[in-house]
Amino acid sequence: MNEHALIALAGIGLLGVACQWLAWRAKLPAILFLLIAGILAGPVTGWLNPDRLFGDLLFPLVSLAVAVILFEGSLTLKLDEIRGLERVVRNLVSFGMLISGTISAAAAHWLFGFDWPLAALFGAMMTVTGPTVIVPMLRTVRPNAAVAKALRWEGIVIDPLGALLAVLVFEFIISSQAGDALGHAALVFALILGTGIALGVATGHLLGLLLRNYLIPEYLHNVVTLGLVFAVFAGANAVASESGLLAVTVMGMWLTNMKRVPVEAILDFKESLSMFFISGLFIILAARLHPGEMALMGWGALGVLAVMQLIARPLKVALATVGSTLSWRERVLLGWIGPRGIIAAAISALFALRLQEHGYAEAKLLVPLTFLVIIGTVVLQSLTARPLARLLGVAEPEPRGVLIVGANPVARAIGRALFKQGFPVILADSSWEHVSAARMDGLSTYHGNPVSEHADRRLDLVGIGHLFGLSPQRDLNVLAARYYRREFGDRGVFTLTASLEDDQRESKHGVAAEFHGRPLFGKGVSYRKLAERLRQGAEIRATTLSEQFDYAAWCAANAERAIALFAIDPRGKLRIFTADAEIKPGVGAVLLALVSPEAKPPAA
Repeated sequence: MNEHALIALAGIGLLGVACQWLAWRAKLPAILFLLIAGILAGPVTGWLNPDRLFGDLLFPLVSLAVAVILFEGSLTLKLDEIRGLERVVRNLVSFGMLISGTISAAAAHWLFGFDWPLAALFGAMMTVTGPTVIVPMLRTVRPNAAVAKALRWEGIVIDPLGALLAVLVFEFIISSQAGDALGHAALVFALILGTGIALGVATGHLLGLLLRNYLIPEYLHNVVTLGLVFAVFAGANAVASESGLLAVTVMGMWLTNMKRVPVEAILDFKESLSMFFISGLFIILAARLHPGEMALMGWGALGVLAVMQLIARPLKVALATVGSTLSWRERVLLGWIGPRGIIAAAISALFALRLQEHGYAEAKLLVPLTFLVIIGTVVLQSLTARPLARLLGVAEPEPRGVLIVGANPVARAIGRALFKQGFPVILADSSWEHVSAARMDGLSTYHGNPVSEHADRRLDLVGIGHLFGLSPQRDLNVLAARYYRREFGDRGVFTLTASLEDDQRESKHGVAAEFHGRPLFGKGVSYRKLAERLRQGAEIRATTLSEQFDYAAWCAANAERAIALFAIDPRGKLRIFTADAEIKPGVGAVLLALVSPEAKPPAA
């Protein structure tokens, strides 16, 4: 038994990683592959039985994992980012939530046949969207900043509020059997709201003070934060049942909006932990589905899905965005995207079990109906949201552009060459002289430190997918590489290497190689070498490779006097020459290289 449990736990982890990788390759939300994996592992093959594997610990473990997911999501909710959209988000998570919940409940009653109490509970659970599906979908759809911020804020804030609404409906159903249901529900609401906000604010402020005043060593930041998240969640639930989700959400929002509190490392750790938890939770909860219950789903369930997608969500957004600055195109896309995620799956499983214990036999259909809505909304919106965003003209362009650290002569020469080939470039430099020269060349610039708080708020990275550290200040390049790695990924961050003469000094006085970006243009191609060649008259030239003059022929003709910089394949993709990977451009590719002038023959 112990060996089977160990294999099952390891298998869940491997399945989750495999599904995330497949989602990355297919450019689809990972939830699709996670649900398929869970259904195959559970109902289809019978290999995974979560109830037998975890026993009474199943729902406590699910609850703790959901708490970490919500806390991580709330750490991204900076108030500065939502300026101008405050009213839209407030409307979406208040009366907008009630509108969608009421319509969903009516559809569950009239089309699926639920009694009104169960229909009301289903409608409350369907008010949540959730960061577990919104954030991955935003990476794929890439809507403009206004739509993306509204969806992210709505998804994170509405999760605890939707769970709170579901708790109130559940308490109303249970207490109605004994009378005084309305008074009991009002008392529960006040207790949950007060407990969640009070504990969340107090703990978030305490942790912020400890971090700000360096009272916790850096290597304990993540451990202490995780322990406090668990403690606040459990403590809030002990005081007022189901208030833990609200408490951890408020805690994260309070912490991230405090001044001078370093939360970046905590956010990185929690993001990785959340992805692991999300993967495991979807597989585990999908594995709990029973084939017999799924067989009971009929056309009525599809009707519920259609009403939620085509009526409830668009009507909610239409009313919530009246008088806002959002264009009608942005409102249409916002009204189409509203997938359900892990919170709906978790609370449906929990309340279905409790209602069955109180004699509600139909409650067993809550879980399969919820999963049908989750799968339906995710599949439909994943396949259609990106084309719709493009059709409406509210999608961000493909991230083909380059943020260049530095506006010096080397950076300007490379920026001009890329811009001439149709790639957006932004040159960031603190030197006004360099920035002015770049602007004279017609290049987009940012005057200031690219890793400053001002740049974090004002530097527009729409369409930007790479970072080039081209500053003569190598420490600034390394700092920028570390700062923007989370934005562009490890494969999108590049810095110049040290010159061959500086290698020995670099090993003793320089920053460790693991903190650099990928080495640009080859080993020993330093800023000094590029600048010297430009001063000697070298130019960046574009050469289109052909069958008669391929890459090998180009190398033979330019062996000593050229440095290959970039290759643009026939599809327009930018490929960067680096010291850690070999590139062999094919026929039709455009090769950009820094070519020195030919040496003149000696005078007679």
